[in-house]
Amino acid sequence: MANDAVAGNTLRVTPAAPGDGDDLVGAVLAAYTSDLVTAVDRTLAAFLAAEVASLAEIDAAMGRFAATARDSVLAGGKRVRPTFAYWGWRGAGSAEPLPAVLPAFAALELLHTFALVHDDVMDASATRRGRPTVQVAQAARHAAAGHRGDPRRFGEAVAVLVGDLCVVWADRLLAHAALPPARLLHVRRCYDQMRVETIAGQYLDVLGESDAANWSVDRALRVARYKTASYTVQKPLLFGARLAGVDTDAPLIAAYTRYGLAVGEAFQLCDDLLGVYGDPSATGKPAGDDLRTGKPTALLMLARQLATPAQWRALDRVGDGVTDEEIARLAGVVADTGAVDRVERMISDRVAEALAALDAASIDETARTALTGLATAATNRRA
Repeated sequence: MANDAVAGNTLRVTPAAPGDGDDLVGAVLAAYTSDLVTAVDRTLAAFLAAEVASLAEIDAAMGRFAATARDSVLAGGKRVRPTFAYWGWRGAGSAEPLPAVLPAFAALELLHTFALVHDDVMDASATRRGRPTVQVAQAARHAAAGHRGDPRRFGEAVAVLVGDLCVVWADRLLAHAALPPARLLHVRRCYDQMRVETIAGQYLDVLGESDAANWSVDRALRVARYKTASYTVQKPLLFGARLAGVDTDAPLIAAYTRYGLAVGEAFQLCDDLLGVYGDPSATGKPAGDDLRTGKPTALLMLARQLATPAQWRALDRVGDGVTDEEIARLAGVVADTGAVDRVERMISDRVAEALAALDAASIDETARTALTGLATAATNRRA
């Protein structure tokens, strides 16, 4: 375990206090992210202050709009993607100073905000991190001001534009990385592939919700692979390696690819469990949200696959205007099918696969320790 502090070109690692259960998970995440999060947030805050000020010069309303986008970025979060990118970079033994690559790490958070804000529009989500989503907050502001038109449509339009602005900001901030042009081009190729795969996964997610009756466990796992694994763990690790100048065919790239896919899929499978059994005070979303929307996650697809005829009939209520009173009963039905146990085994198997990939890799030992802890922490959490 560790408590990081910026020291020279890396984050200094010192022992952290032991814990148990969720306390241990929190300790591991804090151990390997606390000072990196601070450094990333400072980079974002400085960059966004200048961007908001520039847009405010166009019109005061533009300044308020830009501030909405800024606040969405700085509203919190674990900064998982910059963390994996950092340890991918450090594991490669980069000679660059940390400040040279901080803008690239921070750019991943802008990309993440773009994905979250658009995802909330597509899912019609009311809350994010315990706060109203962008579209809900903007709709309320529109209604309170007595403006013309449908507040809901206005809120969604503003949210789409907030997401668009964040993805443009991500490109702009990435260009601030102080790297040789040829290397930055290789980094950009990895970054572009990450964006393409994120959109592919999101499309499959939307398609699954519209055709859940014809969905499958395999396709749900494909969504997990492209929507979550790629841009949450795998591509950030490879992004970090590219920042360090690692060649495409290097053994480290293969190890990171294997580790990242396994941890990323496990991360999404953990999200599937939280989508049904998560504590709203921790997840920031209503209890049983996936049951309410009928989202065809691997968990719910497995439940249907394993269900008895009576359980199948009960599960047909998922997403069909299910009431709050039915959520707990349906969650019990999902567990009774054995799907929860199966998903928990799938998570464990993927963590084991990730650790095996690390064992076979030649990387910086501190990075190996951090990635080992993160593989467990990222897949054993309450939010």
